[in-house]
Amino acid sequence: MGYIVKRVAVLGTTGSIGRQTLEVIDALPGHFSVIGLAGGRNTTLLAEQIEKFQPRFVFHQETKTPPPTTAEYEFLPMEEMARHPEIDLVVIATSGKWGLGPTLAAVRAGKQVALANKESLVMAGGIITAEAKRNGAQIMPVDSEHSAIWQCLEGESGKPSKIILTASGGPFLHYSKAKLAKVTPEQALKHPSWRMGNKVTIDSATLMNKGLEVIEARWLFDIHFDNIRVLIHPQSIVHSMVEFADGSVKAQLGKPDMRLPIQYALSYPERLANPHLPRLDWENIKELTFEPPDLDAFPCLRIAVEAGKRGGTYPAALCGADEIAVQQFLAGKIKFTDIPRLVEQALGEHKAISRPPLEQILAADDWARDKVMQLVGDKS
Repeated sequence: MGYIVKRVAVLGTTGSIGRQTLEVIDALPGHFSVIGLAGGRNTTLLAEQIEKFQPRFVFHQETKTPPPTTAEYEFLPMEEMARHPEIDLVVIATSGKWGLGPTLAAVRAGKQVALANKESLVMAGGIITAEAKRNGAQIMPVDSEHSAIWQCLEGESGKPSKIILTASGGPFLHYSKAKLAKVTPEQALKHPSWRMGNKVTIDSATLMNKGLEVIEARWLFDIHFDNIRVLIHPQSIVHSMVEFADGSVKAQLGKPDMRLPIQYALSYPERLANPHLPRLDWENIKELTFEPPDLDAFPCLRIAVEAGKRGGTYPAALCGADEIAVQQFLAGKIKFTDIPRLVEQALGEHKAISRPPLEQILAADDWARDKVMQLVGDKS
């Protein structure tokens, strides 16, 4: 019996995860057929991808300046692409709240969803997981940490007693608050372990990324916040761990390369040989160390977990506030240490709704964006 070719749509194809997803697909000929590509403003790169993969459907933001390609395709909005009957698996690699609509469309259509967009589950985890269960959709995490947990849980019948998310600590591990206040965007974008987009790289440096991953884990694995722990692991080899009722712990290890969890999500339930993926060199691994995060120097982790526990529209406001704060830092308008201050101040003024529909979730995100811009303006 031959391998069934999966028909794939990649949303966010010109971003870091999207590009690496296409690298994996290209390395595994005969296993995947790219039916849809959705890119952002980088129409030049999108045109190259269209020429190479010849998708039937394409979405691009720049409607006035379409991708410079002679290839024929049908323009299709992302949500329509995500639910299209000719697509089996949807890779959600778009950033920010723009992944929420396509994610919901895909799970409502009962698709396999390789989810790399954090904000979808952070903002609307309850809605998305309920729709996935109702429609028989499968959410397959692409984040290295959640992929590790997913792999550790394979074959286990009982729920884990504890989930341990690891974090590299970013480029400023053990920095004092005074030293953090002088950090530049150029320094913050130099992550010691991972190749990622600008927003997630800054979030990794502030540990906001890890806070968002805690909220994601709560929804992906139906586990209480009190049973999720974060440990700093600078070597970035142990991607996460799961502790079971008997005290046994499973860990998933690998090189810090996003193509590994991407491929696992794409090829699941099979593991495919890919000569382009890295292997661990055990003889040169001198140590694997773990330590608790410094919540005083990196308060974004605490702020995010508190927002997750509060629930309602707090996580949506968290996402919106953080996105604008990161943008302002990258633009040189605020200090690195202003990011958590502004996010916390916005959340402190947020009038939350406890059981919000999707419209109010998106409104909370918009409100938080406006609030941070207002706070930045007041500061200047």
